[in-house]
Amino acid sequence: MNSVPATQEAMTASIAPSAGTPHVRLTPTAPRESSLTEPRCEGDSIFIFGKETETNWALAAAFAEFGHRARLVDAGAPPRAMEGDVALGRVDVLPTVDGVESGLWQLSRLERQGAQVLNTPLALFAAHDKLSTALFLGRAGVAQPRTSHVSDVSLPSFPPPYVVKPRFGSWGRDVVLARDEDELRAQLERFRFRQWFLRHGALVQSLVEPTGRDLRIVVAAGRVVGAIERRALPGEWRTNISLGGVRRRVSPPLAAQELALRAVAALGIDLAGVDIATDETGGLYVLEVNGAVDFTAEYGADVFTNAATALLERAAARRAIAGGSGRGRSSGRVQPAAPGLARAASSGL
Repeated sequence: MNSVPATQEAMTASIAPSAGTPHVRLTPTAPRESSLTEPRCEGDSIFIFGKETETNWALAAAFAEFGHRARLVDAGAPPRAMEGDVALGRVDVLPTVDGVESGLWQLSRLERQGAQVLNTPLALFAAHDKLSTALFLGRAGVAQPRTSHVSDVSLPSFPPPYVVKPRFGSWGRDVVLARDEDELRAQLERFRFRQWFLRHGALVQSLVEPTGRDLRIVVAAGRVVGAIERRALPGEWRTNISLGGVRRRVSPPLAAQELALRAVAALGIDLAGVDIATDETGGLYVLEVNGAVDFTAEYGADVFTNAATALLERAAARRAIAGGSGRGRSSGRVQPAAPGLARAASSGL
């Protein structure tokens, strides 16, 4: 879908209704009278950088409920921010799974103009690039499958079974299972001339069994705000909803919540979904951190309100820490997990 033009005042728009999804309409409103219980930051505008999705519109509606002008904007042509505004990065990976959508680094320009940026460019990049994610999680000691990066038809140092995936993948696209080394060689041979493989190689990970179900936990500003269990279709091992998987709301165990919180803290990201699998012994492993996670009311009755509350409170707290400097600098930025990450980010990997 096309993004909303950056110049649109963007409070009158709607999401086409779909099964199980309420019709959402934003209309121009004056800010509500503030109460002591309402999370507020100094600015009036909330810029959501991302595509027109039901998740982004629902987030905009939740921010508007707290009296802010919530605007969904094209990350490639951002508006000029004012002191105290908040920008939420929701830039996703490309449908071709060979990089990140344009406009990621425009978030830094808004920060220089005084906006408080949530989901900073480096944090988003670290979530979208699965190799960077693995490096950050490994440095923080977060449990994850064994991971190897390959740029040719070669074998990792750990035994099968394997999962092969693009570095900048999503939606289960080109994610395959290899039960033994011969299957792995065959899959890598099949991928070796695809654009995403030529640009970035592939990730090979150990398979967490049993397959067919996992948890997705949404974390906003260090709080678990919603969760679902995803189950694959019969005969399918991948749980992606885009591949026909089904979801149901769950209350995740405390250990899974703690693991999700550690994962997002390792990347320094403010709003993300964490996919967690359980092995046959009950061990928990982070499979992925989704920096532009889509979620619905199925994740929790108040998931959007709770996410907006947590994000606004984090923005206000960071501005308070910044003190009277008058600049909306985002704190808690992640640092490169290994030499070359910043260079890779700046080159648009």
